[in-house]
Amino acid sequence: MKVEIRDSPSFAVARCVLAAGEKMKAESGAMMATSDGVGVEAQMQGGLMKGLKRSVLGGESLFMTTYEAPSQGGWVDCAANLPGDAVVLDVNGALNISRGGWLCSSAEIELDTKWGGFKNIGGGEGGFLVHATGTGQVVVACYGALETVELGPNEKFVLDSGHLVAFDPEVNYTTRKVTKGIASTLKSGEGFVMEFTGPGRVLTQSRNPGALITWLTTELPFTRS
Repeated sequence: MKVEIRDSPSFAVARCVLAAGEKMKAESGAMMATSDGVGVEAQMQGGLMKGLKRSVLGGESLFMTTYEAPSQGGWVDCAANLPGDAVVLDVNGALNISRGGWLCSSAEIELDTKWGGFKNIGGGEGGFLVHATGTGQVVVACYGALETVELGPNEKFVLDSGHLVAFDPEVNYTTRKVTKGIASTLKSGEGFVMEFTGPGRVLTQSRNPGALITWLTTELPFTRS
C-alpha cells in the first residue's frame, strides 16, 4: 500500500493506492471515495468480543471496513470526521494510538485495546488506547495541526491527554493530575496529564476533541421530545 496525503494540514485526505488484490483496513465511515471496482466488506475484526472491546474502550467503531483492489489495482480515499491533519507512520512492531486517532492501515496491521491511564475529569480523554501491532503502514488523523516530539534518552515531556495522537511503545509514560485536590482541578479546568520519558516519538494535536464536545454541550440548547 502506498499512501498519499493531500489537502493538508487543515482538511487532510489519505489516498491509499493498492496493487492488484491488495487489501487495507479503515475505520467505519472513513471512506470518502474509491476507484472503480474496489471491493468493500464491513466486519467485526477479531470477533464480537474483540470488536466490542475496541469500540467501547478504544473509541473506534464496532465494525471495521476492509477494501480489496481489483485486478487492475485501485485506490481508496479516507478522511477523518474532524478538521485537521493526517500522517502516515511505518510500524514495525507496535504503536499506541489515542482514542479515535486511527484512520486506516495496511491489512497486516492488527488492532487491539490497552489501558492508557485515568480519564480526564472533564471526560473523553485518556482511558484506553488503540494498540496497533504488525509490520505495515498506519494512517493516524488529528484534530487541528499535528506535531511530532522526538524525545532523547530519559528526556521527559508532559502533555494534556486530550492532545495526544500516538506514541512509540518504547516511550515510558505515567498519568497524573495537574493539580492537587478536586477543588483545584475544577478551578483550573485541567484534569490529568501524561508524562512521557524517552527515547522515542510522541505525536500531538493542537486541538482537543474532548474540549470541543464540552463546549458544544454547554452552548447548544437541549432538545426535548
